[in-house]
Amino acid sequence: MRVAIPDDYQDIVHTLQCFQTLREHEVIRYREPAGDPAEFARRLHAAEAIVPIRERSRFPRALIEQLPNLKLISQTGRSTRHIDVTACTDHGIVVSAGTHASPIAPAEMTWALIMAARRHIPLEVERMKRGEWPCTLSHRLSGSTLGIFGLGMIGTLVARIGAAFGMRILVLGQDASARRARVAGYEVAGGKAELFERADVLCLLMRMTDDTRGLVTREDLGRMKPTALLVNTARADLIQPGALVDALRAGRPGYAAVDVYENEPIIAASHPLLKIPNVVCTHHIAWAEYDTFELYFGEAFDNLVAYAGGAPRSVVNAEALAKRG
Repeated sequence: MRVAIPDDYQDIVHTLQCFQTLREHEVIRYREPAGDPAEFARRLHAAEAIVPIRERSRFPRALIEQLPNLKLISQTGRSTRHIDVTACTDHGIVVSAGTHASPIAPAEMTWALIMAARRHIPLEVERMKRGEWPCTLSHRLSGSTLGIFGLGMIGTLVARIGAAFGMRILVLGQDASARRARVAGYEVAGGKAELFERADVLCLLMRMTDDTRGLVTREDLGRMKPTALLVNTARADLIQPGALVDALRAGRPGYAAVDVYENEPIIAASHPLLKIPNVVCTHHIAWAEYDTFELYFGEAFDNLVAYAGGAPRSVVNAEALAKRG
């Protein structure tokens, strides 16, 4: 099959062990995003199969209808919300998906961001390289309050590390989060106001759903301490549009560490958060490490080979199989 892999930002997929699974297939990879939807359609026009990298690109009906050769989208990971699955079904395009990756990678990245921001590491590294003296003092983690908004698999790992640092853990989330918190001996916040007012470090770790979109408001952020750090390794849309930039400029919270953005990827340093000195930003890489890539791409490539061999598996839209005939 002719296979297209868009958005290989790290230029790394061909180095994975699982890439050998596709040795019998014709594969083309693209590192940089397409300039516009028309260019994206041109890139994918000849593809019989596409292996998207997580949710880096969207596949709406308008795009699907421009891909007459496409037979399969083999998704890395479980989420298909960036794919118009109904449009795929209408055109007989099979969509297969994988499973959840381990929560370890995003939990580790959350703590990398916390440490980098709390100890001003990016700033001080650059000052030292320029031969300048240090200019910051850090805020100690031990004895401070770690707020966890969403105590799921990732939040549980983040909380355990915080407790190991000697931090007080304050949790807010759905009923399941509250139950887990009480079992672990953590405090449960009475509501958003308490969580945002008390947290010295506040991690957003809930899932993105219709109910959680815009859940964090300007008012919530305005309750935070001027010394507090907000960390978002979940989804940018959990926060009301523009609210975090406005809050940081107003001084509450005083700091932020962010791995997710409303429109990705961020090209040419075009996001306003990058212009705020008390913010640490990374390219939505919390999940991007070798173990996760081998898992996600291994599943996607195996699903592709199974389809090519006439035994489709992990199919999201079984109706498309009948239409493909």
